[in-house]
Amino acid sequence: MSESRVQRPRRFLVCEPRHFAVQYAINPWMQPDRPVDVDLAQEQWQTLIRAYRAHGHSVESVEPVPGLPDMVFAANAACVVGGRVFGSLFHAPERRPESLHYDTWFKAAGYDVYRPESVTEGEGDLVWTGRYVLAGTGFRTTREAHREAQEFLGHPVIGLTLVDPYFYHLDTALFVLDENNICYYPEAFSAGSREVLRRLYPDAVLATREDAMAFGLNSVSDGRNVFIAPRAEALAGRLARHGYVPVPVDLSEFHKAGGGIKCCTQEIR
Repeated sequence: MSESRVQRPRRFLVCEPRHFAVQYAINPWMQPDRPVDVDLAQEQWQTLIRAYRAHGHSVESVEPVPGLPDMVFAANAACVVGGRVFGSLFHAPERRPESLHYDTWFKAAGYDVYRPESVTEGEGDLVWTGRYVLAGTGFRTTREAHREAQEFLGHPVIGLTLVDPYFYHLDTALFVLDENNICYYPEAFSAGSREVLRRLYPDAVLATREDAMAFGLNSVSDGRNVFIAPRAEALAGRLARHGYVPVPVDLSEFHKAGGGIKCCTQEIR
């Protein structure tokens, strides 16, 4: 199946993994006794940034802060739609200080920043589709945060329940391909949420558990190019048959913390 796909230039916010480490365990991927190669992480992250820029996207950076090893996962800091920044209140106390540094960056850049009262973790669980926000819950972000997001962002928010702890954030189980379609792993969701996704996206690209465990759903699409984990070969082939262009980028060192390409990438809209 060959289709013409249209790329849209994107603006990304990232944070260098200068202090990246696995110092605690807040998801099934994290094992503090498993060493992290910080030099390799830096190399992989730089490769991602080069790939974004080579495909015409702009990239800006937040300064990393010592003692915040997960600050590299910029997507968790906020959900930005139409210049409005819906910030984060992290579930884990270890990550809560990250919010201040990202909020400071956005405010300095002239954005309206909302500090939520309920636990929510940015684009980890709030995924903008171009029409509405798909919102995950079950492990981190609360349903109360979905309500707050809808009130602040002014767009419909559709709640989806995650049921597999390996896919603790929505962005580990689903990503937006373009304004008309998504790619997701059905078994990561409750039965009712699967039905909602089937109704909203009858032509969605479906992923297997193998795809998801390879971080294939923690991908970033610009409408044509899909920046994807190299190990998700089967999913990359499926996307290519639907007219998308897979761009493999290895962020395997970050998988040790339960993150990947999308986790490292905050989109500014």
